[in-house]
Amino acid sequence: MIENSEFRIEEPDLTSRYDTDLIRRFLSPLGFYFDETSVEYSVILYTLNDDIVGVGSCQGKILKYVAVSPQYRESGAFAHIVTHLTEHVMMRYQQAFVFTRPENITRFDALGYRHIASADPLMSVLEFGYTGISDYQNYLRSIKKENIKGSTAAIVMNCNPFTLGHQYLIEKASDENELVYLFVVEEERSTFKFSDRWEMIEAGISHLSNVVLVKGSAYVVSCATFPNYFLKNEQPDTITQKQAELDINIFCQYIAPVLGIQIRYVGTENYCATTSFYNKAMKLLLPGYGIIFKEIERKEKVIDSSKEFISASKVREAIANRDYSRMRKLLPETTINYLESAKLAVAEKAIELSLSRH
Repeated sequence: MIENSEFRIEEPDLTSRYDTDLIRRFLSPLGFYFDETSVEYSVILYTLNDDIVGVGSCQGKILKYVAVSPQYRESGAFAHIVTHLTEHVMMRYQQAFVFTRPENITRFDALGYRHIASADPLMSVLEFGYTGISDYQNYLRSIKKENIKGSTAAIVMNCNPFTLGHQYLIEKASDENELVYLFVVEEERSTFKFSDRWEMIEAGISHLSNVVLVKGSAYVVSCATFPNYFLKNEQPDTITQKQAELDINIFCQYIAPVLGIQIRYVGTENYCATTSFYNKAMKLLLPGYGIIFKEIERKEKVIDSSKEFISASKVREAIANRDYSRMRKLLPETTINYLESAKLAVAEKAIELSLSRH
């Protein structure tokens, strides 16, 4: 607990129903529904008379659910909460992010946050810390390959795990372009850790000399990474559109120019409606930056006498069911070898844990 002349701040117990209901009741009239499973740390700000002034939370590097009662918005309450949360995040990560509505940019800017990009009128992202997007651009410059003969393409992949479908898309881009930058999503939200996904991809593309692996960092993300708790009253399609717009703005303003990227490849999405909509949004937005959007039909494989589209989710399902024959039909030899060298048991346990949460 920290105190000053106006307020005191407390750290609620997120395993306590009483504490989480207290936060939920405060946020509900302000248009938020508090989901305690989506945060790892929270604070409640009180007056010295024990009235709740505001709340705030964080998950990893991202600040969430920062809200202050209307009657205290001209006080130092907002700054008090944000400063406390930022210090908490910085102790662990040296970098913090906040996703908010564009009208809040100036409030975070006054506390040292730097605006990265917006998807008006709904969403903006800002960062704070010792490192920033300019450092990521320096990393990109350090791995950049000169290309004076042909086109330069990009692919963003999670590869959870690396399948024949992923390999097919990369080979297609490799065949059609002089140079391909393959961005691997670095967020640890998958069954397979980033280090494992990186190694599987590296092995699976070793025969492609013109493909460069790139760490995605915090700036190349999947649509699942964007918090949208503050967009409660917006339609899901509108939210996905704005998430895609924010992602594309960051990619096109900060990443593509550094590497000279002219084309972005994706595979068709046959299973996830959100990802399918995200692809459609990219198709509309990328040309505005002079980048070609190229969608490649997902690879099919004959399994049990019928054709099926290959997907990483089918591989995870096969692993969960211990159906290793089916699993092998969906994976390149390099991934099979990687999984069978002591990694498969770890994957099985991780999949079981993820299934038990739903």
